[in-house]
Amino acid sequence: MKSSLKLVLAALAGVSVGIAGGVIGGSVVRGQQAKPGPGFVIAEVDVHDPAAMQKYGEKVPETLAPFKHQFLVRGSKAQPLEGDPPKGAIVVIQFESAQKAREWYDSPAYRTILPIRQGAATSRLYIVEGLPTQ
Repeated sequence: MKSSLKLVLAALAGVSVGIAGGVIGGSVVRGQQAKPGPGFVIAEVDVHDPAAMQKYGEKVPETLAPFKHQFLVRGSKAQPLEGDPPKGAIVVIQFESAQKAREWYDSPAYRTILPIRQGAATSRLYIVEGLPTQ
């Protein structure tokens, strides 16, 4: 086989591998990265000092104001399907990203009121990354 024909076949093979590598889950990647998914703060809050918790609840909105967020869950009616039911209320807050959720949690405004919640309730909080959007 002539060396120029070998070179053309090698180039075609390289292009084919490159195209195959760009196909993910049946869709072709068009030079765009997936946008990071939303971030969620998920909390289970078992209140033992309702008066202090009310004070905390009145201050939380001003700490969230600078952050694009949405409350998705604020309630105590959970239907356990497996395992132990939550002992308190469940709260889910959606942010633009997990990084923004962490920025809110670490913000000076929230850090100022955090001890109120920690004294008024036993809590478990998590930040969970949502699936990326395209």
